[in-house]
This record gives sequence, structure tokens and C-alpha cells, in this order.
Amino acid sequence: MQGRFHLYEGYSAVQIAFPIRVMKQLGVKTLFESNAAGGINPLFEKGDLVIIVDHINLTGNNPLVGENDERFGERFPDMSSPYTPELIKLAEDIATEEKIKLKKGVLVGVLGPNLETKAEYRFLKLIGADMVCMSTVTEVIAAVHLGLNVFGVSVITDMCLPDALVPVSLEEIIKVANSAEPKLTKLFKSIIMRYNP
Repeated sequence: MQGRFHLYEGYSAVQIAFPIRVMKQLGVKTLFESNAAGGINPLFEKGDLVIIVDHINLTGNNPLVGENDERFGERFPDMSSPYTPELIKLAEDIATEEKIKLKKGVLVGVLGPNLETKAEYRFLKLIGADMVCMSTVTEVIAAVHLGLNVFGVSVITDMCLPDALVPVSLEEIIKVANSAEPKLTKLFKSIIMRYNP
């Protein structure tokens, strides 16, 4: 896909999940997710690639609400390991070989579209988040429901440290994301070449 739908644009969680469900029907077995995220972990830096190892859904939405379609998955899908451990390990191995700097972290998904307050960043850090974004989580819930393998990477585009918070512009975020794109593309291509679910 080129781009995605967001809850803050007014789409429902079911609408956001629709492309993922279409992918499944087309025979897709593995979903690769990427996003621009704010870094909450003080060990992160702008431009870092961070493997998503888990997530926290604070969007207030879930694509599985409503009648369950058994063709897609069971009513109560297990979310103990939403991001496929084998893919995470493979990515780490490739990163070592290719000298791509990778970190790992927990992503929190929020509704948006505003960026968070200092108090909200403190809260997100307190509950275990390393980075924050306004996408990805809804799609991953749908993918897990469908039985897809999932691999996700956040590009840290700005730092969200409450005691050193400075205003950030969309132009800055896009610039950092674009600068990280070649490394991300190289990583994804290498994983796709070597992963056989």
C-alpha cells in the first residue's frame, strides 16, 4: 500500500482494517508495518529505526468491535505476541550483517491528530511506551485476527521528552522520516528475501 487511512481523518476502525482484510483474501501471509513516531524513550534519537515488539492501544477504537465474521478469525484473538518473534529475530540478524542500527520498543497508538502534552508524554512513559504514533495499532489488531505474521518498525521523527519538549513542525517530521527511508527499505527488502512463513 502507498499510505493508509487514519482514525483522526474520520475513518472508522473497521474501514481502516478493510485493506488488511483484502490483503488476506488476496493471499498475503505477512504484514509489514512502518510509521513515523515520537520517541518517548530517552535512549532513542531522531532518525532511529525501532522494531515494534508490542503495543498499547489507546485509540479508544478496535476493528473487531461488532459481529465477528468467523471467516476472518475467532471472536477473541490472542494478542500475547502480536509482532512475530521470528521476524524480529531475522531483522536483528540482518541489521547486524548490514550494519543497520536498530532498537526495539513498545508502541502506543493514540487517536490524534494533535501531538501530546507534556503530562500525556509522562503518562505514556509511565505505562511502558517507548514511542507514540497515530496509526499501526488498529491495522495490527486486524492482522492478528486474520492470522497474519506481522513485522513493524517505527521511525523516530521527533523526541517527546516532557522536560525538554520543543515545538515540532510537520515539515521536520517528514524530513526525518524521508532521511530514514533508505535504511528502512533495505531492511524490509532483505527480510522479504529471506523470510518464508
